[in-house]
Amino acid sequence: MPPFWLYHTPLSGKKLLVFQLVMKKAWWCIIGGMELTVGKEYQTIQETLNAIPYDVPAIVHLPGGVYHEKLFSDHQDLTLVGSGEEETSIVFEEGARQIAPDGNKLGTFRSYTAFFSGERLVIKNLNISNFAGVGCKVGQAIALYLDVRHAHLSHVRLNGFQDTLFLAPLPEKEREPGGFRGPRAYAPRRKSEVVVEHSTIRGDIDFIFGGAEALFNDCDLVSLHPGYVAAPSGKQGERGFVFFQCRFTAEVAGCVDESVAIMRPWRPEGKVTTISCTFGPHIKRERVVHWPGLEQDPLHWDHWQLAAKDNTLTEKQVMALIGSFKV
Repeated sequence: MPPFWLYHTPLSGKKLLVFQLVMKKAWWCIIGGMELTVGKEYQTIQETLNAIPYDVPAIVHLPGGVYHEKLFSDHQDLTLVGSGEEETSIVFEEGARQIAPDGNKLGTFRSYTAFFSGERLVIKNLNISNFAGVGCKVGQAIALYLDVRHAHLSHVRLNGFQDTLFLAPLPEKEREPGGFRGPRAYAPRRKSEVVVEHSTIRGDIDFIFGGAEALFNDCDLVSLHPGYVAAPSGKQGERGFVFFQCRFTAEVAGCVDESVAIMRPWRPEGKVTTISCTFGPHIKRERVVHWPGLEQDPLHWDHWQLAAKDNTLTEKQVMALIGSFKV
């Protein structure tokens, strides 16, 4: 609770409001954190984020509603809490083929609805969407771009088509000039760990991609059209993308049988592990396929199912892998 003098001053009207906002911010800084509610201290999510110093831990509450915003956040320790997966929505609509103010195409990595970087991030009880449209018309369209040392998402829905969720770091080199144009194109690549639990991610082409080490626990991966679920680009010896007790499903009208691969690695060492997952008939029998032009490289797919005869991991290895993620 802020001190009494925050509310007992000779000021009134607009001057009082400004004084209270400034002093409340200062008080939370003194005690080591901030707690803000969108629509109370500030009217938009971006205004709220802008009011938080980088190195001050903060909790931001998002009441139910639709927030039509394109977000950029760089905070050391941030928690974003909505009112529910169906109640709180952050939406925007920009695709890679759109022309940016600088005269260039927006590109994949500037198309995001929400970008977060920092050391620690928690997001729960909300949904984030990029409604630009399907990739064949608008290009890639990221809903959520994470470049955080450690991120934890719980009870979150991510909606998009091509490239719904990007998990940094980027690969070291781009394949075409300007391909990485965006907020971290020239930044040093650093390792990141992401844990996504009890959540739903929807898309069609490479709708979970990037170089992070990530655990998806009890999640629904919903394919909207034929395509590929994951396009990892991690390095040899890393854990890659781990799907534990997840359900690979599809929109009935959008996917025919065996029209979706679990993975096509964006870079040769990209890796996926599936553990105790279920797969709809839309998933290809071979599960994983090569990225075009990388057919000569081995595919890195580990898997474990109860009572299966072709498991590539032992039960002991499975438990160690899952336990290695910081939940």
